[in-house]
Amino acid sequence: MLLAAATLYGIALTAAPLLHAQTIPVPTPIAATPHRPADGGAAPATYAQDPRAQALAQAWDTEAGWSDGWATHWLAQARRDEAVRRLILPPPTSGAKNWAAYRARFVEPRRIAAGVRFWQTYASALERAEQVYGVPAWLIVGIIGVETLYGQHLGRHRTLDALATLALDFPAEHPRASERQAFFVRELRAFLTLARASGVPPDRWRGSYAGALGWPQFMPSSWLAHAVDFDGDGRIDLLASADDAIGSVAAFLRAHGWQTGQPVRFDVIPPTDAQQLATLLAPDIRPTFRLQALRALGAQPSHEAEDYDGLLALVALDNGDPARGGQPPTYVLGTSNFYAITRYNQSSYYAMAVIDLGLAVQAARAAQWQRAQQQRAQQP
Repeated sequence: MLLAAATLYGIALTAAPLLHAQTIPVPTPIAATPHRPADGGAAPATYAQDPRAQALAQAWDTEAGWSDGWATHWLAQARRDEAVRRLILPPPTSGAKNWAAYRARFVEPRRIAAGVRFWQTYASALERAEQVYGVPAWLIVGIIGVETLYGQHLGRHRTLDALATLALDFPAEHPRASERQAFFVRELRAFLTLARASGVPPDRWRGSYAGALGWPQFMPSSWLAHAVDFDGDGRIDLLASADDAIGSVAAFLRAHGWQTGQPVRFDVIPPTDAQQLATLLAPDIRPTFRLQALRALGAQPSHEAEDYDGLLALVALDNGDPARGGQPPTYVLGTSNFYAITRYNQSSYYAMAVIDLGLAVQAARAAQWQRAQQQRAQQP
């Protein structure tokens, strides 16, 4: 999930255990489109004659009890997608990370306005998700806004091709090639399980270049493990049902440790001593320190953190290279709920963008409501 936001500073897509196929309701079918390469040339060869694909598919058919050769048939239809192999590589290093620039990509007027419209349209589902899972509406709005701009950017890559390519021909030059390829092997199998259960053929699904699907950009394994039928129509459809997307985002966060009513972050002044700072930053985004330990190591948490008794992480967000005109890093204290957001995408920049967008939409919606109230009061 999460490709839209993740490409700047790396991604980490969550793998989840598979469910039995028969438990997955049927989503809305996706319209099929002919596969044509972007350059207008001949269509790429399929994996039909690739012995690696054949061996993998046969093993899956045996393990899953697919006596009709489901995996064998569909892996033979998959095509190697060179565009996917290029897109999955980390972008060329262009200098230090820049939180201010990253934030500006997502917390901007067009996306905020779209978020207000989304909230107005799906207010009932958002309120219900908050009641059922304890995840605030503004956070769900922030995640779906960052992921797909409220359903506007779902991805056009054929999912079968994308996942087969990354499972079988992941680029060796990637710094984490072995780990990432193993991840996509699991996701390819999860996708074949999902497609079989849904009744929608694997070649008719479209999504991101990394195989993420629908409004919330769930990977297939996360769809199987965490997606919910939130609109009550008897099927799970993250591709066309915003209600299902809203409930599924909330269900995912709850399953990954979200604590109802707990803050997500606090402001903090970091220690000035380099060794103390390094000690606090060493655990990265994993909550590790209590307030007393933070203070002992020179950090100055904001007043709002006084009543918080859980573990915290000192999170640093770079704002460019200070030696080249960049600003000092931004520091926050992340709670266990901040950490839960990073289970969606293991990036502190992503988590902060989601938080700031969601809160900006909430503020804009409140301001809109207040203006409407004032206008009504002024009417004769």
